[in-house]
Amino acid sequence: MTTTSPSEVRPDPPQPPGDRSLAEFGYRQELHRSLGRYASFAAGFSFISVLTTVFQFFAFGYAFGGPVFFWAWPAVLVGQLMVAACFAELAARYPISGAIYQWSSRLSNLTFGWFAGWIMVIGQIVVVAAAALALQMVLPAIWSGFQLIGTDPAPTSADGAANAALLGVFLLALTTLVNVLDNRVMSVINRVGVTAEIIGAVLIVVLLLTHSERTPGITFHTEGAAQSGLFGALLVGSFTAAYVMIGFDSAGEMSEETRDPRRTAPRTILTALGAAGLLGGLIVLGGLLAAPSLTDGHLAVDGLSYVLTSSLGDGVGKLLLADVVVAIAVATLAIQTAACRMLFSMARDGQLPFAARLARVHPRTGMPGAPALVVGVLAAALLLLNFASPEAFLAIGTTCIVMLYLAYAMVTGPLLIARLRGRFTSEGTDEKGGKLFSLGRWGVPVNALALLYGLFMTVNLAWPRAEVYDPAGGHWYFQWFTVLFLGATLVLGLGWRLHCRHRATATP
Repeated sequence: MTTTSPSEVRPDPPQPPGDRSLAEFGYRQELHRSLGRYASFAAGFSFISVLTTVFQFFAFGYAFGGPVFFWAWPAVLVGQLMVAACFAELAARYPISGAIYQWSSRLSNLTFGWFAGWIMVIGQIVVVAAAALALQMVLPAIWSGFQLIGTDPAPTSADGAANAALLGVFLLALTTLVNVLDNRVMSVINRVGVTAEIIGAVLIVVLLLTHSERTPGITFHTEGAAQSGLFGALLVGSFTAAYVMIGFDSAGEMSEETRDPRRTAPRTILTALGAAGLLGGLIVLGGLLAAPSLTDGHLAVDGLSYVLTSSLGDGVGKLLLADVVVAIAVATLAIQTAACRMLFSMARDGQLPFAARLARVHPRTGMPGAPALVVGVLAAALLLLNFASPEAFLAIGTTCIVMLYLAYAMVTGPLLIARLRGRFTSEGTDEKGGKLFSLGRWGVPVNALALLYGLFMTVNLAWPRAEVYDPAGGHWYFQWFTVLFLGATLVLGLGWRLHCRHRATATP
């Protein structure tokens, strides 16, 4: 297999950017290039999966922010659109699997890029686990028989947490199987699932808005918020939006399997985020307007599942919840696929343990099977934390957001430096002869704001707030879980890098 040079510096390809092949980057085409524009859009949209994440974290955002937490949504959307615009430029220039790792290492150096990829792939594995946990927010609301352990379906209860882990492991087994089968099967499931999710999301928006109990002015109210003050309510309320609007880079992650990736990926990165941001914001607003009560406590515990079944009736409500189940399954599949491509890309460069095995692509299916098994097993292992304590549900969910935000900043940071030094250009043409996507003169200000936003949100999400991460008290390790997990990830990565360097110097 052809690999890139182990040098710390990764120069731009000598060939013109219009070249369609991977040979210019030192790779040969092994993944099957069979995805069209809609499939590329589906990869990004299904990772974001607005129904999965809004249903999973609406209750949390409302509990800490009250109705005013809605305004964190447009703020996060604007920030993420700036990040996505930067990524769209990079997707046009570097259409390679392992997007965050490849982009960061080529903008800075291999060591820095490796850590960006390492943080990203660990974060993606955690996101897979968190997405699988979302079934607990929906299935028991459809039928009590899905509560296989105990009687309390609340995800923060001991029964609910354990049941969430059990349902999640079952889902991970299915998604791992699909990720081993064939990329065409995966693409079909993604496209069908995303279509169903979009239709379901639009129906939910229409039905909620037509069953409104109050006016949009309620979004300026903070009553019922656990946080004191408007700013504090928005900071914690932003967790919901921050968790939803991640993963749009997956369209770039699938570049080696996409036809005309330089032209397709930049557009689908932006459209996936834009569509998810618009639909998600309307669903949050509709939920606030249609909820039977904002003060009876149900909205802060049961979230949107409570709104659908109580406002629209059991029949319609449960039918729409079934669509949410499809969205959760497809989201888990898409996130696992993205993590697999990151592992594959880093292993192909010889940058991971058991690299040869992880980089192996089955010639018939076009799928790297070993990464799928690794991601599935590790994500399932994380779910076992839910058996230990219900607080693990929130700790897992927040940890993955922080890690992805940090990995994003490790791309926008080097990109800004490259712009200021005149080393980054989007000149060139795509596969159809058109100009590559470019921010032009807006590149520096948009990039700078994207970096500042990303760093601010990383600190905000990781801040060890006791009332958020350890509400019951007495579990300091949950309060500091995100910081500890990130620290352990960095230490483990540093240990591997030092081992590789020692092995390289010891080789005669």
